[in-house]
Amino acid sequence: MKINNATRTSVDVLSINSAISIYLSNRIWQRSWKDRHFVQPAFIYSPQVSMPVEYIENPTNAIATKFCRQSVNKFRCPIFSLSWTPDGKRLVTGASSGEFTLWNGIQFNFETILQAHDGPIRAIRWSHDDQWMISVDHNGFIKYWQNNMNNVKMFQAHKDVVRDVAFSPTNSKFASCSDDGTVRVWDFFRMHEERILRGHGSDVKCVDWHPTMSLLVSGSKDSQQPMKLWDARTGKALATLHGHKNTVLKTRWNKNGNWFLTASRDHLCKVWDIRKMSELQTMRGHRKEVHSAAWHPIHESMFSSGGTDGSIYYWMVGTDREIACTEEAHENIIWDMDWHPLGHVLATGSNDHNTKFWTRNKPGDQ
Repeated sequence: MKINNATRTSVDVLSINSAISIYLSNRIWQRSWKDRHFVQPAFIYSPQVSMPVEYIENPTNAIATKFCRQSVNKFRCPIFSLSWTPDGKRLVTGASSGEFTLWNGIQFNFETILQAHDGPIRAIRWSHDDQWMISVDHNGFIKYWQNNMNNVKMFQAHKDVVRDVAFSPTNSKFASCSDDGTVRVWDFFRMHEERILRGHGSDVKCVDWHPTMSLLVSGSKDSQQPMKLWDARTGKALATLHGHKNTVLKTRWNKNGNWFLTASRDHLCKVWDIRKMSELQTMRGHRKEVHSAAWHPIHESMFSSGGTDGSIYYWMVGTDREIACTEEAHENIIWDMDWHPLGHVLATGSNDHNTKFWTRNKPGDQ
């Protein structure tokens, strides 16, 4: 699918400031969603569209299936990781060349590029207080960055590829996982390794920290122990979950603290409920391996996933099938995806060397 590089006319590219102004204005007089003016399905009503947070009872308003912009580095290479800055003003992408590229968060054009690592950048995560960013690379190194992109510290955390990293709720600790088969818990300020969590029999591909508790979830290549829950304070494995028949490539906690999401090479996405220690729902639709997934920041039950065939699927917990799908969104594997903090734009990074931005459709679009 050939897509023009020019920015598309859409609700969010041309009128994001207007949408924010409308939302702030409406908060003054609207008691509930019942007081909201109804937006007719016609292009003339585009300026009246507000932010997703105002349509909290209607998550389908936040489905970002409209192609907006394709951004490519000067030196073309796969985009392995990406993350919006906490203020949503920029998108940071990490490439196989070890470079960070910063893209503008409104017009999505190029801002700056810097050589961050000597090897491919595998993951980027921001702290919960928005002050620090951690990046990990193919050589086992971890780097600390301030929010002005100033590199402060660097150390080797693993002897093999570091696949993922996650901050604790207090930001004083973080966890990393690697192809060496371990999950490690670190003291952020002292850069001291506190615990090594062993139990997976093969590469650990993903890890995430519970939003409020000292609880970790990890996914691996080990078919016998594909997912584990850990107590980060003691380093003990609390449970082993057998729901996937192949490598678990992505796992992410929901902000409600009760659910977590897994994406796997068995073409499935699953949502798990830790209150029951069991699978809540299985999402079937991907024709190939699922490499990336991300919860929506506003709508608790909505998430998106990206496959090796370049397709993007949108899901709602409780629905039988996908609520939307963009086939051939990329020409190759979608390595990572991240929602804008306001929930109106989805960014995806792929093996086809492109970073793409997807936004909501205009009123009246088919």
